[in-house]
Amino acid sequence: MQNMEELYELIKQRKATPKKGSYTDYLFTKGLDKILKKVGEESTEVIVAAKNPGDDELTYETADLLYHVLVLLVERGVSFDQIKQELAKREGKMSDYKDRPEIKNL
Repeated sequence: MQNMEELYELIKQRKATPKKGSYTDYLFTKGLDKILKKVGEESTEVIVAAKNPGDDELTYETADLLYHVLVLLVERGVSFDQIKQELAKREGKMSDYKDRPEIKNL
């Protein structure tokens, strides 16, 4: 079983040392636009799965989304530590949702 950081490191290794024929290599070969398209598709699938009863589909689609987001981070050179640092900065902070603009036209 891999944790997110281990998976990130594996994806990073696969970018540095491609394993021909692997899906990860395919994504890196196709480039940023393909990776972004997959992140968008998987995001939509998570939303749809969340609306359906049961957890299996949501679990499956969330795993796909997380994988593709990690591929995106590696492609863009954003380290997992950068994400952890950003999350740490937010820890314990209160957010006042009233200060945020209302989202319209959904």
